[in-house]
Amino acid sequence: MILRSLCTLLVLGIAPLADARTVIEFWHAQDATIPTIEALAEAFNAAQDDYQVLPRHTGSYRETALRLIAALGTPNAPVLVDAETTVLPRLAEEGAVLALDHWLAELPQELIEDIYPNLWAVGQLDGRRYGLPWHSSLPVLIYNASIFNQLGLAPPQSWEEFEALAGRLTTRHTAGYVVVAAAPIFEALVNSRGGRIVTAGGQPNFTSPAAIESLAMLQRLAERGHAQVRSFAQFEVAMIDFVRTRAMMSVAGLAFLPQGQRFAVAFELGLAPLPLAPGGSLPLMGGQLAVVRGASEAEQRGALAFWQFLLAPENLQTWIEASYFLPVRRAVVPLLAAWYEANPMARVGLEQLTYAAPRPQIAAYTVWQEYLEEALERSLLGGMAPEEALAEAQRRAEAER
Repeated sequence: MILRSLCTLLVLGIAPLADARTVIEFWHAQDATIPTIEALAEAFNAAQDDYQVLPRHTGSYRETALRLIAALGTPNAPVLVDAETTVLPRLAEEGAVLALDHWLAELPQELIEDIYPNLWAVGQLDGRRYGLPWHSSLPVLIYNASIFNQLGLAPPQSWEEFEALAGRLTTRHTAGYVVVAAAPIFEALVNSRGGRIVTAGGQPNFTSPAAIESLAMLQRLAERGHAQVRSFAQFEVAMIDFVRTRAMMSVAGLAFLPQGQRFAVAFELGLAPLPLAPGGSLPLMGGQLAVVRGASEAEQRGALAFWQFLLAPENLQTWIEASYFLPVRRAVVPLLAAWYEANPMARVGLEQLTYAAPRPQIAAYTVWQEYLEEALERSLLGGMAPEEALAEAQRRAEAER
């Protein structure tokens, strides 16, 4: 009886310790790296006794944002969320995520100074910090390197060369290029020409010369049969077109590479930087980590602690080698030297990082880009003149203001 009582007391004494951890539920959209994220969370949980991170894959960026909005104010809401860069401003404006400025003083200054400035800038909205960088990517040209080598071709250095290559690579069974009518991909074409989809003052800029030139090029390719067109909803179909050699080139985020290498078994996968005109830039794709409204002080502190853990150089190394995302901070680059040597294509993102710029950082763009994507489809699938399609999208965006 005494022994049983002692055992009971021991169990009761241990139970509160097990429950004392603050739980940090983390929703993310990274389906290709679920095991890596789970392993990093387990390592963080084992390294300290204050917090327990529970990662959960919640679908695509858009699906994750919709789930978050539905869960706000309920016990089902997470503490930490993986927010796509153009969704973050909307979440911030609606008060769905918290400003984190009051925590910055507690962060090691050497950590902040080591983060690449253009990656750090993505989470800064209207002078306040809402996002924390961890998973940023850049658009790159992916191509069938086996066919390029067979024909003695090199990746294009200009959009004129690209257009000519798409024609040369087109056959009865294969298109030279598969274009996805998606805002981030179109932004890449516009930015690379030195343009911007949204002005510095936050106004829609869909009818700029760079935008019209970009859409006109895509329409020419589609009309000549040199490009296969897929809608935004068919992004995965477009990637299947590419890996099944129904298209020889496409534009995708750098983080596509692990998936491409897994599926492109019939040929050697090539990756190259997009052509850049003087003054051109590349839109930073991916997301930011954000702390959700309603998180307690302890949960906020735990979310920041987990983020710092993720940004430890050795943990970043693990993450980048699994995901192909950009290195967030300079300290991890030396650790990646051997991996970059073995995977030279992965260096493209690092080499282009100096040209990286945030995507539009205004809440209205979550709606505007739908108008833009509809304009792309009207032009590429319906034959509407680029100027007319983009002007219609411009009018609709201006009406939202």
